[in-house]
Amino acid sequence: MSNEVKKDVLDVEPYYPDVYKYGNIMTKHITWEGDPWYEVGQSYFENSYIHAGLSGLEETFKGPDAAKLLSDCSINNVYKWKSGKCKHLVALTPDGLVANHALFFKDAEESFRTTAGCSVPYLTALQSGSYQCEYLTKKVFIFQFSGPLSLTILEKSTQTSLRDVKFLDFCPVSIPGIEAELEICRIGMSGTLAYEVHGPAELGPAVYDHIYQIGKPMGMKRMGWKDYTVNHTFGGFAQMTVNFETSLYQSPEFCANAPFPMVCKGSVDPKDIRARFRTPLECDWAWMAKLDHEFVGRETLENEIANPKRKLVTLEFNTDDLADVYRSQFTDSPYKYMDMPCADPQPAGGHQDYVTDKDGNVIGISADPTFSSHFHTMISHAILDVDQIEEGKEVLVQWGDYGKKIKNLRASIARFPYIHGVMDNRDYDLSTVPSGIE
Repeated sequence: MSNEVKKDVLDVEPYYPDVYKYGNIMTKHITWEGDPWYEVGQSYFENSYIHAGLSGLEETFKGPDAAKLLSDCSINNVYKWKSGKCKHLVALTPDGLVANHALFFKDAEESFRTTAGCSVPYLTALQSGSYQCEYLTKKVFIFQFSGPLSLTILEKSTQTSLRDVKFLDFCPVSIPGIEAELEICRIGMSGTLAYEVHGPAELGPAVYDHIYQIGKPMGMKRMGWKDYTVNHTFGGFAQMTVNFETSLYQSPEFCANAPFPMVCKGSVDPKDIRARFRTPLECDWAWMAKLDHEFVGRETLENEIANPKRKLVTLEFNTDDLADVYRSQFTDSPYKYMDMPCADPQPAGGHQDYVTDKDGNVIGISADPTFSSHFHTMISHAILDVDQIEEGKEVLVQWGDYGKKIKNLRASIARFPYIHGVMDNRDYDLSTVPSGIE
């Protein structure tokens, strides 16, 4: 395939001959593995990464009833929300399971935007005809950055001081030589300093390359979809398609029109599709719920808050047991292979394994194991029975696929979120970050 064809195929990124692999991931042509994943896994502790995998459709809900539409579908309060701020909204199905979660941007009192989510709950409500609200779309690039030099690189790229951009703020920004107004937002899922830059999709390759050429001498690494799971899992942010799937897969109509099917892998019985979904409590999102308004799934959520059954924890796997899995690959009877950094590569939300106590009693479900080249350990997000949760307690994870050979992996309940040794993005001390303004 010629370089020109490759350039035409990629959605919003420039083509680099030294990128490890590009791929068609969930209907988008993006980087699968840019720089070696083990280098990328260290970058957001040492310098920064750049990632383009969430680029795609930007959806705007605009009109007198836009806020009411979002309120009726979200567990969050959308009225106590300043323009110029973004918020993580969570929508449920009537049975209290997460149908969508995504970042929304408030441009004005009657205008909200979102990207990188599943807006079916809002569109279904809008189609009822009960809301005076427009639905507008356009294609955009979303470039994500995280690490102690992410701010320095972005300041140097824009030749603008970005010190006043607080956590969850977004504002316009420009890049010298590129004739367009772009947007910067201070947000990320790594658990440390992070930003996003947004703009028209057609400008993506030029913007990406401009920033990358500035960041590369500072150690910036190109993240791909292969290693996108790492920062979410270690940062403590549950993610649809990574740790679980949208509960809309319960609907035959949704399945018939979904861009890709849900693949039920792992030791959990594929018939148990509930195991692939999560409630807000099972994502550590109950704190977002504001029970001051009616919304889809409220009654179920209230009942769960009053009587929680399972909660989200980190499981840290025993390295000797992991070594057994890899050692078995050199025999005639191997266990299911564990890839790295994501044990069962993306989209991985349909992979779920049983968690048991030492007597074999099922006490929870573990999502896809994920490895960090910085912490040199493999962990997973798991939902466990609340009476079984005790930090340091050892449990067993049944690694493998249902009906096939299973390896009981010892794992200990660890800190949540797992990330440590870095400052949080919410109160990161920017005085420690070198200026990018020359």
